Amino acid sequence: QVQLVEAGGGLVQAGGSLRLSCVASGSIFRTRATAWYRQAPGKQRELVAIITSGGTTNYSDFVKGRSTISRDNAKNTVYLQMNSLKPEDTGVYSCNAFVSSEIGGNFRSYWGKGTLVTVSS
Repeated sequence: QVQLVEAGGGLVQAGGSLRLSCVASGSIFRTRATAWYRQAPGKQRELVAIITSGGTTNYSDFVKGRSTISRDNAKNTVYLQMNSLKPEDTGVYSCNAFVSSEIGGNFRSYWGKGTLVTVSS
């Protein structure tokens, strides 16, 4: 089993910054990719950013230029640095990772419980 735990959310004023973290633990042999998603009140969950095992990153248009996804393999941690935050960035931010727990094993999708980001105007 693999556990993902997010942290770093909170209340911030518009224009401020937050750095979210997603720490993976458990039976981890290899991680294919880790993504951040968000879900605003009353809306569907949407992809924010993703980073692959090779370090390739992609961002949704609404955070492009304002956010950076990065990882620290030694700490099994993926970060999401968010700058110039807007009230519409408010939501629960969750991380999702595709992890294989053994050599030649299948990759499975794991989710954390999320961390709440609230941006006030």
